Amino acid sequence: MRADLQSHSRHSDGQLEPAAVVELAAAAGVELFALSDHDTVDGVDEALAAAQRFGLALLPATEISAVDADYEDLHVLGYGINHGDPLLLERLAGARADRELRAERMAAKLGELGFAVDDAPLAARRSAGKPLGRPHLAAAVLGHPANAERLRSEGHEDVSSFIPAYLIPGAPAYSGRTRPTIAQAIGWIHDAGGLAIWAHPFWDIDADAEVLAAIDRYVAAGLDGIECFYPTHDEHQALLLADRCAKLDLLTTPSSDFHGPGHRLFGSFLAYSLYGRTAQLGALVPDNV
Repeated sequence: MRADLQSHSRHSDGQLEPAAVVELAAAAGVELFALSDHDTVDGVDEALAAAQRFGLALLPATEISAVDADYEDLHVLGYGINHGDPLLLERLAGARADRELRAERMAAKLGELGFAVDDAPLAARRSAGKPLGRPHLAAAVLGHPANAERLRSEGHEDVSSFIPAYLIPGAPAYSGRTRPTIAQAIGWIHDAGGLAIWAHPFWDIDADAEVLAAIDRYVAAGLDGIECFYPTHDEHQALLLADRCAKLDLLTTPSSDFHGPGHRLFGSFLAYSLYGRTAQLGALVPDNV
């Protein structure tokens, strides 16, 4: 079946309301879907209602940002979770609070580097209890008129170029997360009745050997699968992951990581290649599908 198991709405760093995301997924021919906003499940109920209207099967989901030794921003997808579980909601609130502190540290560093940061949109998200991430912080810099000339001279037209220049590990304004660890994120997902999938490994780690070693560590912590098929994974990377999953009896999932129709990298559904393989979805496929 045509699955697309990572997408984002305005509840995290996407452009659209959850129902609009679901409608576009249905129009693209997606049959099994997940709205996986960062460190929140606030959009899941709206997405579930829309999925029923548009005839999709939808997995309640979230994407938890986590740390692992020197890796300071890895993501674990939780599928099939009880999204109303009080303990999960408490834990996700704590993760968002850590995100907010991190954003404040990076905003201060950007100020020291001479950038003006428009706090109004950031304050609006804080007051609404929504996650604050690097895309929001980058947008607050890009949207401030005082930065226009400098941004133009440096060639930054959107967040996709600004984030690598200033907000990734080793960049001048970067500040790392402190919690949860990968093992904790997996535990949170399992405690909420879900399955834990490592999202887009090669987005965050470059070397084959490091990715494979990380998979072994995360499997020891209870990982259930890997997001193998992803827009920026090339054939070598996707098949390397799929082969390791076959050896370890892990699920293999596909996603386009949809953020909105105007996004430079993640602007359409089913925008991944299986490279001749079949996604191994196992228990992620609902019984009634």
